[in-house]
Amino acid sequence: MSAAALNPYAVFLNGREPMTVLDTTAGRLQFLAQTIGDEKITTAPSPGKWSARDILCHLADCEIVFAFRLRQTLAEDRHVIQPFDQEKWAGPYDRLSAPAALAVFTAVRRWNLLLIETALPSQMAKPVTHPERGIMTFGTIVETMAGHDFNHLAQLERIAGA
Repeated sequence: MSAAALNPYAVFLNGREPMTVLDTTAGRLQFLAQTIGDEKITTAPSPGKWSARDILCHLADCEIVFAFRLRQTLAEDRHVIQPFDQEKWAGPYDRLSAPAALAVFTAVRRWNLLLIETALPSQMAKPVTHPERGIMTFGTIVETMAGHDFNHLAQLERIAGA
């Protein structure tokens, strides 16, 4: 299976170091949320698209999911990742706040970074199975997180610039 099939977000990294991306995302999100402002944060850029608040809520949800996946990968042999339907998870986003989502993302990201930074090289290579993508590693999850960040940072930058 190709690297793109294992990590469809790898294309967004474009050679960037995943840990640098992961370490700077929370600050960048804070800046973009302030730039977008309270007036526009809940406005979708076009019909059927997520608002900046929705994207921040999604990122908070995903950081929780990544936290679980990272820990399960380290704790279990031959762990199988549980996929989730992001559209179904997005149901309550219109009732949640951007600042709360950003706070959750920032706290859980800090915790995830501590885990990733202390992972041994053998742990980075530990395999895990994604039902839709196949066998990947702890390191692939880290790369996926960083590419996922870049994808949504680009969306927020477009909203901020509009």
